Amino acid sequence: MTRAVFLDRDGVLNHAVVRDGKPHPPADAAAMTIVAGAAEALLRLRRRDFRLIVVTNQPDVARGTQSREAVEAMHAKLRAALPVDEVVVCWHDGDACDCRKPKPGALLDAARRHGVDLSQSFLVGDRWRDIEAGQRAGVRCLFIDHGYDERQPEGAFVRVDSIVRAAEEILRMSERPSVEALKVKIFADGADRAGMLEMYARPYIKGFTTNPTLMHKAGLTDYRAFAHSILEVIPDRPISFEVFSDEIPEMERQAREIARWGDNVYVKVPITNTRRESTVDLVRRLSHDGVKVNVTAMMTLEQVRDICAAVKEGAPSNVSVFAGRIADTGRDPVPLMAEAVRILAEAPRAELIWASPRELLNIFQADDIGCHIITVTNDILKKLELVGKDLGDYSLDTVRMFFNDGRKAGFSL
Repeated sequence: MTRAVFLDRDGVLNHAVVRDGKPHPPADAAAMTIVAGAAEALLRLRRRDFRLIVVTNQPDVARGTQSREAVEAMHAKLRAALPVDEVVVCWHDGDACDCRKPKPGALLDAARRHGVDLSQSFLVGDRWRDIEAGQRAGVRCLFIDHGYDERQPEGAFVRVDSIVRAAEEILRMSERPSVEALKVKIFADGADRAGMLEMYARPYIKGFTTNPTLMHKAGLTDYRAFAHSILEVIPDRPISFEVFSDEIPEMERQAREIARWGDNVYVKVPITNTRRESTVDLVRRLSHDGVKVNVTAMMTLEQVRDICAAVKEGAPSNVSVFAGRIADTGRDPVPLMAEAVRILAEAPRAELIWASPRELLNIFQADDIGCHIITVTNDILKKLELVGKDLGDYSLDTVRMFFNDGRKAGFSL
């Protein structure tokens, strides 16, 4: 796989026409002017083996205020001046299509065509739609701030003043330690189908977990239909689905049905029911019958030892310890999780999951102690773009955020 820089067009590679504080595309190729220094900036990226892919919304064609021929003439001029590999255009108006930014469809499709590793890639844009599309695609984003009078981007991004500066930042950032270098496997935790598919496009997401609480929050009512729809599109990475009965015989029936849904399915079984009745014997039966179990809601080393004994001669399994909830009680989860890793060495087909993390740091803590898997929510996954960020730059970004928010609020003293 290769890495890429996705580039917006107007305001990034060529000058936008600004009217009343809003950017607009040039009228035609004759009016299009390439940004000074853009060619050399892109050549520097090309020399470092980045694919250069332009992704642009051009809704004026659908609106009838611009001809397709004029847009294609501009792209011919762009290709003649700059070393880009492809120009991807969304010709639609409105947000019904998947290729119009801020949706990530155009980026994801281009990534598949070019064999791009999104976790090692970047996007450069000058509007909030660009940045959101990049964030949803799982690339690191750089925002060229021209001071337009419009909505500002949110989330994690690097603010720059030109494509020249953006290229410099990309070259610097690409030398930082990569999430790909982590030994711990990152599993996405959620029940939103669109969100799961976005995570599936990220090579560093190695599996998925969900549970009845997440499904309920997502408004799902048909458990079986949802699971089958996910397994149709994610057939090759581990996915955990949880039983939801409180009666152990019914838990077993549900577990055996869920296990039949796919070879990549793990069945989540809580360590007890609501009456504190242990499920260890159930886990042992299932595991020895070839069911891949994910024993969940665990918080003590005694539970880890019991489950280790239950699964060590059985099928591949996950042992899910809720380190985040342990931390919520004021206890440091790291020593407990390190001891859990040591205990599970006796069950080589079992993998320890650091569950319910609370912050990005937990991923590196899990990696340091040799934990096999960490489940991560989208809120934390968004912060992966901050890994290795220069703290001085981050301080300045924070100051700018406070300043901009105060200005937007219209405060006065």
